[in-house]
Amino acid sequence: MNEEINPEVINVNSDVPETNAEPQKSLSDKVESLAAEAVNYAGMSLAELSASFEALAKSADRMKRSKEADAIKSAFYKKLIKEKAEAGVAGAVVEPEDGDEENTEAPVEPVEAAPANPFEALENGFKAFYTSYKKEKAEFNKQQELVRENNLKLKEMVIEDLKALVEKQEDVNLTFPEFRKIQDRWKEIGPVPAQSFRNINDTYQLYVEKFYDMVSINRELRDLDFKKNLEAKTQFCEEAEKLAESEDVVTSFKELQKLHEQWKEFGPVAKQYRDEIWDRFKAATATINKKYQAYYEGLKGQQEENLARKTALCEKVEAFAAKEVKDSNEWNALAKEIEEIQKEWKTIGFASKKENQKIYDRFRAACDEFFSRKRNFYTSYKDSMNDNYNKKLSIVEAAEALKNSTEWKKATDQFINLQKQWKEIGTVPRKKSEALWKRFRAAADDFFAERDKNAKPENDFHANLKAKQALIAEIQAYKPKDAEADAEALAAFQEKWQSIGFVPFKEKEKVSADYKAAIKEKFPVSAERKGRAPRREAPKSEKEVLIRKYNQKEQDIANYENNIGFFSLTKNAEPLLAQMKARIEQAKVELKELEAQIRALGEMEE
Repeated sequence: MNEEINPEVINVNSDVPETNAEPQKSLSDKVESLAAEAVNYAGMSLAELSASFEALAKSADRMKRSKEADAIKSAFYKKLIKEKAEAGVAGAVVEPEDGDEENTEAPVEPVEAAPANPFEALENGFKAFYTSYKKEKAEFNKQQELVRENNLKLKEMVIEDLKALVEKQEDVNLTFPEFRKIQDRWKEIGPVPAQSFRNINDTYQLYVEKFYDMVSINRELRDLDFKKNLEAKTQFCEEAEKLAESEDVVTSFKELQKLHEQWKEFGPVAKQYRDEIWDRFKAATATINKKYQAYYEGLKGQQEENLARKTALCEKVEAFAAKEVKDSNEWNALAKEIEEIQKEWKTIGFASKKENQKIYDRFRAACDEFFSRKRNFYTSYKDSMNDNYNKKLSIVEAAEALKNSTEWKKATDQFINLQKQWKEIGTVPRKKSEALWKRFRAAADDFFAERDKNAKPENDFHANLKAKQALIAEIQAYKPKDAEADAEALAAFQEKWQSIGFVPFKEKEKVSADYKAAIKEKFPVSAERKGRAPRREAPKSEKEVLIRKYNQKEQDIANYENNIGFFSLTKNAEPLLAQMKARIEQAKVELKELEAQIRALGEMEE
């Protein structure tokens, strides 16, 4: 009895995915490529990449992971080339090519001795693993191809047997058991070469249809077969519907492909169920396909967003890398910002396969540029500190050569000059700074201690110290009045301070600090202006210049006379009084000279 052609074995809807169908294969490959990017091989070190490849090469499923192997190889040699260039290691990096599996060792040729290559062990180890793996993979593929070719021959034999069974037109009681055996044989045979799959499968389905439609079989046995096929295909529909509800879209899509392969292995169902069961399976397939397409489109949109975020981070780092930075504090602050940017980069997903490596290379280049400039700055900074060290060392040596001098005035001036030079020199390396300063301070202390011991009466440093301490006490006791009175008092205090000579060297810094603190407390506004009087207009003539000098000299004499009254209240003030009287006499002589010069200019003008 002839049956109608089974619609299940015909591609009735182009939207239904089938094995080896080109549109579905292309879409699947895209998602597999995106999944392969889940591991950030570009962010791994050479040692991590080598370890990853070694683990892959030893895994049980290594023959199915060739794309992953190629991705690790590409990342390894790209990083190796870059790091060799950065380290200044000579010699080209030669990647093992596919098809080089027969030559696992490179010929050894005599060469001149080259600089040590710190990457040699890693490079040779990785190359050995990769070459061994590719050799094993090539042999595996070769064997698999032979198996598929053999499976193709076996399936062709099954089809010939099925064709012969259809043409016999014998009693169904004899042909049907043979048909079952042929089906079982077909299912047991493994995959065939991809280019032969569709043709061999379509031929088999054709003769299956002919068997059901052309052979007069027992209706009871045929209905039983239809029932078994319906039960199997109903289960396929249920599994497909569960996959359609799953949130794991990629896995659901892959599992759907397997269900379609199994669907084709079963024969038709009863005619009244054929459209219904196929429509149910097709509906679940359509749902999964739509979710899969939406997932792919969403993934594409996310990748575009990731690219935009990573581009913004690149622009930030590039701006830092191009910025003019002048001190170490700013370098360190920018370095911390870049470290935070690098942390943020790691939280952003992948860009598209086309753009992902490009944007990573751009980011890495910007970071490398910044840290390269930072290293250059610190190299220059270190050189500058070493130069400063040498300058200060020269000062220390000069101080040590000077500390035994007995030319007190000359040596004191020289020490003061050395101190000024010391302050003008920049920083030196921290480990050497303290020791250098101790040497300089020790030489100065030795000299000034000896100078103070041998001080003459007119240079009584301890008396000067007491005079300055008394002046500080007078400033602290002063009660501020109006602005004009305070200004006059401040000027008087400053003049007194300047008229007092040197104090013992060890007390110099403390007494100076106490004086500044007292002035700042009692005259805060004037202290902020550093005690300077308001600027006056520049003199308009030589005569005016002389008149101003004359007036200033008169003021100096008045101040000196006031100071004599002040010093007379302190003990051991004889040297200071003598010094002040000498200044007054000298000032009076200069005053007479100025008066004569002014008179001469006046006569010329007449």
